[in-house]
Formats: sequence, C-alpha cells, structure tokens
Amino acid sequence: MPRLLSRRYIWIIVHEIQGAGLLKQFEILINNRPGELAKVTEALAASGINIMAIASERCENPLIRIVTDDEQSTRTALSKVNLKFVENELIVLELEDRPGELAKVAKRLSKSGINIESIHILSKGRKTSSVGLVTNNNKKAREILH
Repeated sequence: MPRLLSRRYIWIIVHEIQGAGLLKQFEILINNRPGELAKVTEALAASGINIMAIASERCENPLIRIVTDDEQSTRTALSKVNLKFVENELIVLELEDRPGELAKVAKRLSKSGINIESIHILSKGRKTSSVGLVTNNNKKAREILH
C-alpha cells in the first residue's frame, strides 16, 4: 500500500510495485553505431517485456537506460544477447503535476548532499506524475523524502 507523505508544499507517494519490491533501472552499455537501440529493444520484445521508460546518453561510454515491467525477464533477455548492463534501484515518487514539485524534491535532496544521477517520467496523469530517481545514496534519499 502506498504511503502518503505530506509536507506543507509537497505531497509524495512512495510506491512499492505490486508487493514485489522496487523498480530497477537497467543501464545497458552499447556501442555508438546504428542498430544498438534495435538490438536492445528487439531482445526485450522477443521476451514480451514492456518498456516503461527509456533514455540514452551519447558520451565516452554510450548507454541506454531502461525501466521495464519485469526485471528478471529483462536480466535474462539482455544476457541472452550478450549485452552488458548495471542495475540500479529506483526511488519512485508520485508528485502533484504542477510547476515546481520536482524542484522541491531536487532541492531537498541537494541540501543533504544527495546527487540525482538519473531520472525517468514513468507515468503522467491529470493531477499527478510518477517519477523514478536513481541517486548516489538511495537509502539516505528515502529517509529525506519521508
């Protein structure tokens, strides 16, 4: 059951997904060449895995970050096609969908020395948006956001 946390200016719901624990972000190391995204997404599709969020970075070591609806099958599918990946636990927040709500979260974390390493919009409703964060210290971040 989600727990409603209220502050004067912010409402946050921290989720546990279907009682199975928290969501994972997969950072998949890729080469900077055509076909890499196709390789990743075809591997997931072949196993019937739905992508909830996706982002990419073209840097010295290019990568694709994904969040799926089935972490065990994702692990298996990526391994089957010899893709290297790192898993990170996501902190999932449901924020009121209005200007400044994410800024409040970011400021609270930064004041405590917590760095947000990646962020995903997981869903967007009429009044709220679900956001997934990976930080440099998820345990401390959860304590701050509670």
